[in-house]
Amino acid sequence: MVIRALTLRLAAALAAAGTAALGLAAPAQASGTASDPLDYVALGDSFSAGSGVLPLDPTAPLLCARSTANYPHVVAQRTGADLTDVTCGGAQTKDFAGSQYPGVAPQLDAVDADTDVVTLTIGGNDNNTFISAILACGSAGVFSGGKGSPCKDAHGDSFTQQIDSNTYPALKTALRAVKAKAPKARVGILGYPWIVPAKADPACFAKMPIAEGDVPYLRDLQAHLNKTVQRAATETGATFIDMAATSDGHDACKPSGTRWVEPVLFGTNFVPVHPNALGESKMADQAIGVLKLG
Repeated sequence: MVIRALTLRLAAALAAAGTAALGLAAPAQASGTASDPLDYVALGDSFSAGSGVLPLDPTAPLLCARSTANYPHVVAQRTGADLTDVTCGGAQTKDFAGSQYPGVAPQLDAVDADTDVVTLTIGGNDNNTFISAILACGSAGVFSGGKGSPCKDAHGDSFTQQIDSNTYPALKTALRAVKAKAPKARVGILGYPWIVPAKADPACFAKMPIAEGDVPYLRDLQAHLNKTVQRAATETGATFIDMAATSDGHDACKPSGTRWVEPVLFGTNFVPVHPNALGESKMADQAIGVLKLG
């Protein structure tokens, strides 16, 4: 009964996360002035939208769960950029060219030849990579009591194969479309900050019920996704903004105030397994630094 209850809580938490959720460079310096601010467009999924972080953006569709504390808003506040934010929780690469929800314009509609800077985080929702893997591994972890590697044993390299065969070409198509619409813009695509630690932490099992052998499995999966994002960026002339080194030690198993990503259970965000306000702020720091915006 305890296992069933924990499994149901895990599934409910991740269902909420799934609903709200996962060319040539510009000149070396990109900065605006009060009279001529940067024309900045933010695209992407729930990691860009800050889904789960309050307060919500009143101008955004409710299903997007966009926060006014997301990293695009932080970047704009710190640089004085003129922000157009069309990020939306649950977005996939296909939602750049098509409508994600009825009445919601394709994200690429916000980009044009006058755009100076574009940031995005995308790819994690394609194939439901994050949610499917964490739900599968979390459920398997509950039933195994945290022992072994039941998720890896059941799924093997299926998640990474989906990334290689589907997500990688979709990322290249999306980035090329951004570059085509904004040929002069500096385009920065962020990697995903770490969700799980490099090694299993038994004390974290209540918050992230993943078997000890599946923690490195999920870590490797996320590393593979980030490397795929980096590869697509390099091959399309976009700038990859790496979050791996800077977010190490700030995963969902760390205590509140240290972690940048909230756990599946007992977190502070209303959308689990997503960056909190601190994480969004740190993503903004990295974007500003790499793109030399300030």
